[in-house]
Amino acid sequence: MSEIVKVFGGMALAAPVEVIDGQIVAKANNYQAVPDKATGGRRMIKSDKVRAYEKSFVAQCKKYAGMMIDRPFELVATIFYKSQVYDLDNSLKTLLDCLQYVKAITDDNLCVRITADKRIDPYRPRVEFALVTTPPQPTLFD
Repeated sequence: MSEIVKVFGGMALAAPVEVIDGQIVAKANNYQAVPDKATGGRRMIKSDKVRAYEKSFVAQCKKYAGMMIDRPFELVATIFYKSQVYDLDNSLKTLLDCLQYVKAITDDNLCVRITADKRIDPYRPRVEFALVTTPPQPTLFD
């Protein structure tokens, strides 16, 4: 699949599909609490698994890196896992954070819709995704 087409208000919008190879890491399960020397409390840091996945994502993300999407968008994703034990919802947060990290999007709070499928591929885990920006809303004076 090289692009997806979505229809908004009678307008067909196409978006390229990006493929990131490798098992996506769920951030919710991969943070570590460490002492915070500045406050004397504890703080959360990313695990080595999360950092390795982010590094791999940066190396592979070519179509969307640097786009700086700064208006509402829909994330359309198919996530292929090695096995059934992985959670789709935790993976979506990782994906959105990675998209912000590579400057594909300016802020993950601009995501207004997520369409996601969970699939199993023990031989080639990966994420296939597209970002479909919603058309600008007409103003009262258009």
